Amino acid sequence: MKTIKMINLGVHFLLEVGGLAALIYWGFNTGAGLMKIVLGVGAPLLAAVIWGTFRVPNDPGKAPVAIRGPVRLLLEAAFFGLAVIALIGAGQPTPAALLAMAVIVNYALMAERVRRLLRQ
Repeated sequence: MKTIKMINLGVHFLLEVGGLAALIYWGFNTGAGLMKIVLGVGAPLLAAVIWGTFRVPNDPGKAPVAIRGPVRLLLEAAFFGLAVIALIGAGQPTPAALLAMAVIVNYALMAERVRRLLRQ
């Protein structure tokens, strides 16, 4: 069972990287000129900073700004939702749908983590 949990956490990390990649893709395909660089670098950088700053106290590593579990789940939902919307906005509905489905399946497989966060 521990192996499955580790695999799910690994997949979750890959989905996070995919979400950042979606924001990069959107930024570089949305703006023009210098704005492409600002959006292509700024959007994923801002998302990564927020992701790493607001954490629940008992997650691995230090929580720079401690938040409750339900708030963390909302933050994660907002991040993945924005990544999906970014792909749609960049004219990539199929990757957007695949990312959304993968995130939903991953959270379903990590139901124990979701329940733990909801109790905090």
